[in-house]
Amino acid sequence: MRFLADMGVSQRVVKWLREAGHEAVHLRDEGLQRLPDAEIFAKAIAERRVVLTFDLDFGEIAALAGNHAASVILFRLQDTSTPHVIERLSSALATTETALEGSAIVLVEERRLRIRHLPISK
Repeated sequence: MRFLADMGVSQRVVKWLREAGHEAVHLRDEGLQRLPDAEIFAKAIAERRVVLTFDLDFGEIAALAGNHAASVILFRLQDTSTPHVIERLSSALATTETALEGSAIVLVEERRLRIRHLPISK
């Protein structure tokens, strides 16, 4: 899978994804630390990447994007240490890969995962 990590995600998470065989980039790798959320989302769509973020705005952006949405993995964790984020991400990827290959928001919480397929119908 292809991933784009937002600024709140550790670069060590990106390194772990690469070591696991995924194609992953961090905004910092490309000098895009100040890129607005909407442009980050547009970049993910253009490059067919899944956004990794702690920023709740991305859930709303994805939900409003209609048929032109990238998938988003949204972390809602109390323990934001890199090892814990990697552990929860590993678990999420094992069960949500098919949803992410389409368009979905995957909410990663301490003890559960929630998947919303996109577009969200009214």
